[in-house]
Amino acid sequence: QMQPVESGGGLVQAGGSLRLSCKLPRITFMHNDISWYRQAPGKQQRELVATHTRGGRTSYADSVRGRFTMSRNVDNYTYYVQMDSLKPEDTAVYYCNTNPARRNGWGQGTQVTVSS
Repeated sequence: QMQPVESGGGLVQAGGSLRLSCKLPRITFMHNDISWYRQAPGKQQRELVATHTRGGRTSYADSVRGRFTMSRNVDNYTYYVQMDSLKPEDTAVYYCNTNPARRNGWGQGTQVTVSS
């Protein structure tokens, strides 16, 4: 399987936390920068967090900086995003993909719903 597998989404109250996981094929994990993206209903897909230089540096969108933290585990080829202080506007389907994104690199995503 060449697509990532995202998991960890769910329903949470505003102010709560979730940790999303992105399980990648080994070759994708080892040879690409990875980003987290999200798409809210009726809105464009947005890149939230991006690694650069094979994980040596991470950048965050203004909307999530200080609340989201990206990490990875090289033993199981998985990237994570810890999401704290969640807001209703964080409600979306969250995806991971390479950076830049590959058209065939999208998984099913994981739904995050934040209630007010």
